[in-house]
Amino acid sequence: MSFEPQKIDTFKAIFKANSQHIKSFPGCSHVELLQDQNNPSVFFTYSLWENEECVENYRQSELFATVWAATKILFNDKPQAWTVKEINF
Repeated sequence: MSFEPQKIDTFKAIFKANSQHIKSFPGCSHVELLQDQNNPSVFFTYSLWENEECVENYRQSELFATVWAATKILFNDKPQAWTVKEINF
């Protein structure tokens, strides 16, 4: 996610206020916020979910709707998201 520089503190406050609620959502075991070292306007959220159904339940929740509505108005570029899986050797 890329933000207008003057809106970064607002985004951090939104994340801080909601990260424990997200982490407490059924099926979520981990949530963290990462910031690009070379471009401080770019952030990544990293979360671990029990399965895809849990992620989808979160995406359909009032919590997600509220957090997303407050966050998306701060972007300065189209956000990207990936769902990935761990490769075990």
